[in-house]
Amino acid sequence: MAVADLLVIILDLIWRHIPIVYQEQFYFLRYIPVCNIHAVLLYAATDCSVWFTVTFTFDRFVAICCQKLKSKYCSEKTAAVVLGTVTVLSCLKNIFWYFMLTARYSLWNLPWFCDGIIDVYFSRVWVTIEFLHHILTPTLPFLLILLLNVFTVRHIFVTSRARRRLRAHTNGDGQCDTEMRNRKKSIILLFVISANFILLWSMLIVYSIWNRMWLIGYVSITVNGFVQELGFMLQLLSCCTNTVIYAVTQTKFRQQLKNVLKYPFTQIYQ
Repeated sequence: MAVADLLVIILDLIWRHIPIVYQEQFYFLRYIPVCNIHAVLLYAATDCSVWFTVTFTFDRFVAICCQKLKSKYCSEKTAAVVLGTVTVLSCLKNIFWYFMLTARYSLWNLPWFCDGIIDVYFSRVWVTIEFLHHILTPTLPFLLILLLNVFTVRHIFVTSRARRRLRAHTNGDGQCDTEMRNRKKSIILLFVISANFILLWSMLIVYSIWNRMWLIGYVSITVNGFVQELGFMLQLLSCCTNTVIYAVTQTKFRQQLKNVLKYPFTQIYQ
């Protein structure tokens, strides 16, 4: 997840948006025929970032709700196979952009930053592919994340009620209280992930759909360019927040981070 998010920042924020902001300094990019390759890599990296979040969410779902499947599925070998499969499928899914976009940069802050073939812009094939692109990333991933998190939270509530009934017949101990606190943290984490994903992606999706409808002649309302700028910013933010949220909420990760920060001072003291 971290590698995919870093690739999105490099390919989208640095390689794509900085030349748009500083067009005079990067005007030479208009004459470098690599934009369609850049588009394939960028959209593939974005797909990987989003779908790695889905696979991580499914992994948590199995670990919490499917104890019988946990020992078989939650392994390094399975993780490698799943990550490799998602990467290959993301590259194959976005290879068509190589043929539908030209190799020249337009250097305009638009959803598609390469010069496109005029016939493609206004064709029904392009419209269909673009809508399918938005359905597969991020609409379908969001629905899957939301569904998996709902099932996980439901399982936590059911097991928590069973634990409370069990404690009612016993004196209880500190371990039970710790377990309940951990479960409450898991519920909060799952809801934060779902809300974070939809809120940060929704504005760019709305603008992209409006932009597509405008190109084919369906104009109902005028959308200010500020909406597009804000949508790009939030979408880029979403490609790193999930990794951060998943990481900093893990006790082991925080302990390792503390050890790293303390290490130089420990060496000096010794």
